[in-house]
Amino acid sequence: MMAQNEWLHELKELLGEAVYTDEETLAAHAGDKWHAVAMPEAVVMPSSTEEVSALMRFATARAIPVTARGAGVGYVGGCVPVHGGIVLSTARMNRILEITPADGVAVVEPGVLTADLQDACAAQGWFYPPDPASRKESSIGGNIATNAGGPRCLKYGVTRAYVLGLEVVLADGRILRCGGRTHKNKQGFDLVGLFCGSEGMLGIVTQATLRLIPAPPARAALRATFPQFSLCAAAVQNVLQSGHLPCALEITDAYTLAAARAYLGPTALPADAKGHIIIELDGQPDAVRTEQQAIADILRATGATEIITAESEADVEAIWQLRREFSYSLKATGLTKLNEDIVIPRSALVGLVEFCEGMQRETGIPVACFGHSGDGNIHTNIMVLKDAEGRDIREPADALVRRLFDWVLAHGGSITGEHGIGLAKAPWFAQAVGDTALDLHRTLKAALDPQGLLNPGKMGL
Repeated sequence: MMAQNEWLHELKELLGEAVYTDEETLAAHAGDKWHAVAMPEAVVMPSSTEEVSALMRFATARAIPVTARGAGVGYVGGCVPVHGGIVLSTARMNRILEITPADGVAVVEPGVLTADLQDACAAQGWFYPPDPASRKESSIGGNIATNAGGPRCLKYGVTRAYVLGLEVVLADGRILRCGGRTHKNKQGFDLVGLFCGSEGMLGIVTQATLRLIPAPPARAALRATFPQFSLCAAAVQNVLQSGHLPCALEITDAYTLAAARAYLGPTALPADAKGHIIIELDGQPDAVRTEQQAIADILRATGATEIITAESEADVEAIWQLRREFSYSLKATGLTKLNEDIVIPRSALVGLVEFCEGMQRETGIPVACFGHSGDGNIHTNIMVLKDAEGRDIREPADALVRRLFDWVLAHGGSITGEHGIGLAKAPWFAQAVGDTALDLHRTLKAALDPQGLLNPGKMGL
């Protein structure tokens, strides 16, 4: 790499006011919601594909690392510029270029926030289903980079299922257009799929053509509590085995419920609740009403002690607000939570919670489990204890993370469902995918980014 002062001067000549080198901007782009941070030498905020292409040609010619960044709300250090160099922020590429119901597509730039796209589609009676919990602050580009999911992916699938076409700037500055706006496309390899979930290591998405579907005209929800978590898990299986496919099916364990009662007040949830379930339905109004009643009967027969139903938009949102409060309740304990988004086969759900409860009894470190039970994506939160001076005691908590990942992999699961690998999970990546798959990842990385300049240091590649 050439001398820093020299290339920074040339970069400013090339891209002008898109280049930032002040300490405040550099610090704001040094990390995400994980604990790792690393300062870049420059932050570039391009406004067009052409500027991204020019930046990558510049960086490749000088062997300067480039780390792409969306909204910066990840949990695995995926946008931390551990090798310095340039952070490429897509924040200014935030236009919804097109919403065309006749074709069932939207065309957007990567900096568009997920919720803004959903609101714009809803205004036209259409629906973009992927719904990460951070949808009000996460960007489409980041969602594509991590193949983000959310509660609704039980019925509707994750981000990849809605990406029809991409415009991607490659490491050498070439502009690739793959896929298109048709809902079927089998021309060659699945290059669109290659970039979904690639965590900014193979190319930089500058435009996405997304699949839309008609907005369901009705939605409803139920929430229920159970005296035992095992009954709650059984309810998940009973609902699905009875032929129902909710758009969301969320589960919560006893520790999280206790934290919610402490945070929200004793009347927020029954005192004897050891398991909690949220089910959302959507579709035609008559069908939704019939299905809601049938599912309520299933929950009651499985042992639910309290069932609350919601039909209006406000009441459904109130149920989801309770779900959102679970995360705030855990934060209110004063403990740092290590949020691991592991995935297990649904049949292993009770085993996972029992394993976590066992670790908690053995070590005294609380472990909270809640999340998307319908697809097995459970957010397992290791709660980091503090010493007498209020500092996090990280080593024993990190040891529980290692034990958790070993258990998940031994039971046919995955160490991440939607957050990605990044830095946080890189030590387990080889174990998770195996030697042959790891070699193939490295081969693809070397083919598309031979100098290793795009988001270097991630996944252990």
